[in-house]
Amino acid sequence: MRFRHPDGTTVHLAYCTNVHAAEQLDGVLDQLTEYAEPVRRRLHRDRLGIGLWLARDAARTLTDDPAAVRRLRTGLDRAGLEVVTLNGFPYQGFGDEHVKYRVYRPDWTDDARLDHTTDLARLLTALLPDDVHEGSISTLPLAWRTGFDAEARHRALTRLHTLAGRLDALEELTGRSVRVGLEPEPGCTVETTADAVEALTGEGGPPPHRIGVCLDTCHLATAFEDPAKAVAALGEAGLTVVKAQLSAALHAEHPQRPEVRDALAEFAEPRFLHQTRALTPAGTLRATDDLDRALAPGALPTEGPWRSHFHVPLHAPLAEPLRATTPVLRAALTHLVGGPTPLTRHLEVETYTWQALPPGLRPTTRAQLADGLAAELATARDLLIGLGLKELP
Repeated sequence: MRFRHPDGTTVHLAYCTNVHAAEQLDGVLDQLTEYAEPVRRRLHRDRLGIGLWLARDAARTLTDDPAAVRRLRTGLDRAGLEVVTLNGFPYQGFGDEHVKYRVYRPDWTDDARLDHTTDLARLLTALLPDDVHEGSISTLPLAWRTGFDAEARHRALTRLHTLAGRLDALEELTGRSVRVGLEPEPGCTVETTADAVEALTGEGGPPPHRIGVCLDTCHLATAFEDPAKAVAALGEAGLTVVKAQLSAALHAEHPQRPEVRDALAEFAEPRFLHQTRALTPAGTLRATDDLDRALAPGALPTEGPWRSHFHVPLHAPLAEPLRATTPVLRAALTHLVGGPTPLTRHLEVETYTWQALPPGLRPTTRAQLADGLAAELATARDLLIGLGLKELP
């Protein structure tokens, strides 16, 4: 979906396909007709943007075979789909029954991460619509925090420098620009926007014209960051918001109450990591790596609210006593694209946890999932129109 900002800039809105568990190219192609095209039809659009996730094996198939790239491009065109952004965070196995910490491997200390991201950038230049000359890729924020020392940081930043050089060369070769955004996430070495500023503008930081930030509004909310201050700090540091992922976290205002804890427990599940943060009356944060750990007696203080990294659907309010952090999403979007000029041109709805939701909220058919994805995009569309952007044909 494309929108015209009042200043004339085109802003792209997509949904991220990491909600679909396909590791091979054939599975990716099936997703286009089984989910993405039905979502487009539900929205009555001739063209729909998707934020494509290509796992390692699918990406290698495409990079090894130009005919496979043409096949994918043809599949996108036939389904009325376009790609301007890729989700390069999960490397492989994102649809496995137990993902948890494995989603952070390989990290940016490993050449495998550099090479995979390079492959994605090359593929993106071949997939961009003919009238679009800039693409974006989101990636993990260097590494998970455990064991990440000064030497590991140096290795990670060195690889980002190498990536930036490769992206410069790719633009010279293709005439198309690709930028990569580190996605701050709770528990990682870059957890907050302040961490991103420190990592990317400190000693050894990579070139800012290529490497910026992917701002995920669920992660922003989980860390209890103020959207206005976060966006302003990135701008003051000279960092670009390469893309923004529109998402919402779980919020529990009174975690000491038994009914609240029971409601939270329904979201504790074995597939993904749901980092949880407690805001103390003193304004400090206490943390656990997962929601089930937070619910253990005494694990977190209960005098203030909790937020958990669980991407909940954007369009449907949660039942009391829980709620979603959609106010953070709305505020972030206001500061990103509601001003005189947009601070990012790529927006991506990223609710990858549909199949991890409690049974009563979980879709049981393909049609129900397509309904939900379309409803999320419609919600994002309405927010953008409310900010003065105009939906384009």
